[in-house]
Amino acid sequence: MASALTKEILPPETQTSAPTLHDRERPVITIEAGGKWAGFELADLWLHRDLFLFLVWRDVKVRYKQTLLGAGWAILQPFLTMVLFTLIFGKLAKVPSDGIPYPIFAYAGLLPWTFFSNAVTNSSNSLVGNAALITKVYFPRMVIPGAAVGAGLVDLAIAAVILVAMMAWYGIGIGFAVLMLIPLVVLTAVFALAVGMWMSGLNVKYRDIRYALPFFVQIWMYATPIIYPIDFVPERWRWLLVLNPLTGIIEGYRAALFGRRFAWGHLAVSAVLSIAALVYAAYSFKQMERDFADVI
Repeated sequence: MASALTKEILPPETQTSAPTLHDRERPVITIEAGGKWAGFELADLWLHRDLFLFLVWRDVKVRYKQTLLGAGWAILQPFLTMVLFTLIFGKLAKVPSDGIPYPIFAYAGLLPWTFFSNAVTNSSNSLVGNAALITKVYFPRMVIPGAAVGAGLVDLAIAAVILVAMMAWYGIGIGFAVLMLIPLVVLTAVFALAVGMWMSGLNVKYRDIRYALPFFVQIWMYATPIIYPIDFVPERWRWLLVLNPLTGIIEGYRAALFGRRFAWGHLAVSAVLSIAALVYAAYSFKQMERDFADVI
């Protein structure tokens, strides 16, 4: 009895026992600071894919929780904006639309733009909104802004239903070129992730980002050929518009939907700039990530 009591009151560090088979089979996870170019952490991201899907589903549920229209807001935002643009720019300003009815011309541009702007805005605030999760649990922090972009893809799919209905209404057929929408959506998501991930890291340190970003995004919309075709811009200034990655992307959407000729040069510029932006955003995010738990 005395020996048993003595064993109970001994400090834990003085008690030794042989490791059991169960202990030896437990995986050992070592968290180390990665190198300067370890921003993507592809293996780690793949291991946490279930967390990514859970956060996407959570963001979708929270966004429409206790709303009367629910997912209908994903349709109303681009649709009502299209109606407003049609009245102002299509009817009053007589902005050309490349021979396409202006409502569907505008909606085809607003569809990817609405996804991009919402994804950037939501992902830029995602780290601050998940501060408790970041300070308590280890996982690749890149998952959080990525999930915000992934949730936006659900809204994009819902809003695309109106586009299909409008194409049927105006008698516009769908050809094989519509298959190009798949890589175009991926490219839009890549660029949205690049901007949103970079902004989310900056927003942790500089909270001014959450106030300045909506204003910047609003200006960005008018610098993108959404309410006007690219030919509407004087030729000597057109190269500036092409440097906007969304220019080639939105031109690609319209070419795929309306059977027009693809501007492959513009699309190539958009693809190169989007991938370069993602690489830089991942590198920058990795550098800022080391201080997230301290300053968030």
